[in-house]
Amino acid sequence: GKGTKVCLTVTSVLIAIVLLIVILALTVFKAKHPVTTVDSLKLQDFDLNLDIAKLRVDLNITLDVDVSVKNPNKVGFKYSNTTAHLNYRGQLIGEVPIIAGEISSGETKGFNLTLTVMADRLLSNSQLYSDITSGSLPLNTFLIISGKVSILGFIKVHVVSTTSCDFAVNTSNKTVGNQECQYKTKL
Repeated sequence: GKGTKVCLTVTSVLIAIVLLIVILALTVFKAKHPVTTVDSLKLQDFDLNLDIAKLRVDLNITLDVDVSVKNPNKVGFKYSNTTAHLNYRGQLIGEVPIIAGEISSGETKGFNLTLTVMADRLLSNSQLYSDITSGSLPLNTFLIISGKVSILGFIKVHVVSTTSCDFAVNTSNKTVGNQECQYKTKL
């Protein structure tokens, strides 16, 4: 009699609470992709010396890259240490570390990165001289931000956001042009 009614009531309440948590986890608290955007790309320093007799190029490039990551989730996004890369024709020529941190719910966090070219890595590339003399140096920035979104404190979803931007440095007027970015996110 009375014990069965209490047991059924408690069981019904527990089932309702579990269903409510599951519904909230799959709707309101569902993990969404963090959005990584390259806001600006500026040439801070560009020094170029061309030795035509020896077919040699001395190059020093420093880029200021402003990246923002928006967390559209209802909970914080914790990301781990990562590195932003600067590439020339698929070859790594510069990198800058990004220290682990957290982006609060709905927050957009900005990163001001300074990438400096490691000139010694360019010396062996045979295409550098022809790119410099043509007036356009093709470069690429690449950034992967990896982390976790914790839903209701016990459901953890792993998130990876990738940004890749191709651009060209005009060697005559020292400007950045033809910027094209691609963004990918995996949950």
